[in-house]
Amino acid sequence: MNPLIVALDLEDAEAALRLVDRIGEAVGFYKVGLELFTAEGPSVVRELTARGKRVFVDLKMYDIAATVERAAARVAALGASFLTVHSSPQVIRAAVRGRGESGLKILAVTVLTSFDDGDVADLGYTGRTAASLVEHFVNKGVEAGADGFISSPLEVARVRALAGPGKLLVTPGVRSAGAAKGDQKRVATPAEAVAAGADYLVIGREITRAEDPGEAAQHILTSLEV
Repeated sequence: MNPLIVALDLEDAEAALRLVDRIGEAVGFYKVGLELFTAEGPSVVRELTARGKRVFVDLKMYDIAATVERAAARVAALGASFLTVHSSPQVIRAAVRGRGESGLKILAVTVLTSFDDGDVADLGYTGRTAASLVEHFVNKGVEAGADGFISSPLEVARVRALAGPGKLLVTPGVRSAGAAKGDQKRVATPAEAVAAGADYLVIGREITRAEDPGEAAQHILTSLEV
């Protein structure tokens, strides 16, 4: 299985689809996050699925249950594969109801990879580290029926132990040795993340800003012996 998901954190559909063409057959799974979805809306998801690509809609939904349920139903109708929501049991259950019988997987976000222990303390989680807060959210998410979790690669082994073998684990904050960390704080290499139990790796700038994005993606796959 190819574990790469390329983050299409770009300004418009034209730039995103041009990048997809340049990557070619090296990757078949793409993340559409807030920037691109806000710019282009559902149409970019439809275009990617029409091209035979799998799509991860990364909107981190957090709203009242009725709104999340209806929004998740709309994402399911687009043919997306993954959707992110916050790790609130009420929100997770609503998204699961909304996706109905579709193949959409509901992934609960734990603690953003741009956060460290100081950021967690600033949020008011007194006495908790980023790692312990991840554990709390995973336990709640399993009870609520999440299909999987988004976590830093540094916590993925513990998340796998708590969630079990049947849950999907998706890790951003993945950087090859020597690559710039950017705004990420809790990172690991692709090989380390997979060895720890990750199913999918979300990678952006290391591929999207490479001179040859397809070659950059293939280099990562080669490092994983995929």
